[in-house]
Amino acid sequence: MADMMMIHDLGTRTLDLLDRLAAITDEPGRITRLYLSPAHRRAADQVSDWMRDRGLDVTEDAIGTVRGFLAPAAPGPQANRRLLIGSHIDTVIDAGKYDGNLGVVAGLMVVEELRARGIALPFGLEVLAFGDEEGVRFPSSLSSSAAVSGTYRGEWLDTADRNGVKLRDALRAHGGDPARIREAVIPPGSVIGYVELHIEQGPVLEHQGEPLGVVTSIAGQSRFRILITGEAGHAGTVPMGLRRDAFAALAELATFIERATREGTANLVATIGRVDVKPGATNVIPSEVEATLDIRASADAPRLAAIERIRYEADQIAQRRGVKIRFERFADVPTCPMNEDLQTGLAAAVASLGESTRRLPSGAGHDAMAMARAFPSAMLFVRSRGGISHNPAEFTSVTDLGLAVEAMIRFVAGMAARHAA
Repeated sequence: MADMMMIHDLGTRTLDLLDRLAAITDEPGRITRLYLSPAHRRAADQVSDWMRDRGLDVTEDAIGTVRGFLAPAAPGPQANRRLLIGSHIDTVIDAGKYDGNLGVVAGLMVVEELRARGIALPFGLEVLAFGDEEGVRFPSSLSSSAAVSGTYRGEWLDTADRNGVKLRDALRAHGGDPARIREAVIPPGSVIGYVELHIEQGPVLEHQGEPLGVVTSIAGQSRFRILITGEAGHAGTVPMGLRRDAFAALAELATFIERATREGTANLVATIGRVDVKPGATNVIPSEVEATLDIRASADAPRLAAIERIRYEADQIAQRRGVKIRFERFADVPTCPMNEDLQTGLAAAVASLGESTRRLPSGAGHDAMAMARAFPSAMLFVRSRGGISHNPAEFTSVTDLGLAVEAMIRFVAGMAARHAA
C-alpha cells in the first residue's frame, strides 16, 4: 500500500517541475511551445539542466530529442541494454501543462527517487524528451520519436510551416543537423522497452473513480485534406437551387461524418478540425473549401470501413450539388497494440499501490506509437479532470500525480529485480 504523505510529496515535486516548464512559452499569457520554436529551445535547455542535476549524462540528437542516460550500477549480462522512459515537450497552441510534459518530468522523478532509495539497476535507464509529437507547426507528427525508432521520413524535412519556414531550416536554427538524423536511432536489440506516462485525455478513469489505467492499444488514425471546388457567385442574386456552394457541400458531408461515426464500433471518432473558405467574402458564395479530417478507432477494420463510407457519400454529395470533392491522405497510422509483458509489469506496480488495474485503449496518438515500431512499448494513464486536454483547463491532482510517479518507480524497480535474477 502507498504511504499517502510520500505520495503527496512526490506529486508536489512533480507539479513544481510542470509549473516551471509551463512558464516557458512563445506566447505570454498562455502555453504555446511549438516544435523548434524559441520556447522549445529554452525548454530543451531547461530539461537538459534538470537531467544533469540528477546525475544523467545528457546529449541532444540531430532532430532535437533531449536524452539523459543513467548507466547501470555494475557490469553484468544486462549492462548493455536500457529501459527508455519519455514523452514530448512540444505543445499545441494555448495548451495545458500536463500533456506530454508529465511523461518527461516523471522520468526525471523516477531517476531522482531511484537514487534516493538506493535502487540499483542492472541495465541502463534513458529519459527522452521528444520534440514533435503534436504535429502543429509542420505536417510531421511524431517525427522526433520516429527518428529514435529508425522510422523518420526524409521528406518531412522539406515541409514548411504557415510562414514558409522549412523544417530543415528550423532544425538547423535549433541546433540540429538534418544530415545526421539517422544517427539518432537506438538499436532495437539494446532496448528492454519504452514506457510513457501520460494524462488520459479522456473521461474513463474519472468516470470509474480510478486514478491509473494501463493502456492496451493506441487507436489507429487517418488524416485527410478535403478539397471542395464549386463556383463563386453573388450572395443576393443566385437562387439556392442553382448554387454550387463549396461550403454547403462540406456542411452536408460533415453531418454525414458525424452520423456515420456515431453508428460505428471500436471507439470510432472523426473530427473536422480546420476549415479554410475562399474567397472568404460576406457577399460571395464560397467557391473553394479546404478542410482537414481526422478519423480514429481502436481497431483498423471499423476505421477503414468508415473511410470508404465517407468517400462514397462525398461522391453522392458532389453529384447532387455540382461540385468536386477530393481527398488527400497525409497520415495513416494503424492501430498500435501495447506490449503484453510491459502491461503486466505496469499493472503489478499499480496493484502494489492498492489501486485497481484498469486497462483501456487510447484514442489519442502518442510517441509510444512510433517507438512501438522498433521496441516493446507500453503506457500508463493517469486520471485527468473531465478528460480535458489540449486546453489550459487540463488538470490532474497532486495525489494522482504522486500515485502515477510512484507506480512508475515501482515498475522500474520490478524490472530491475526481474533482470537481475
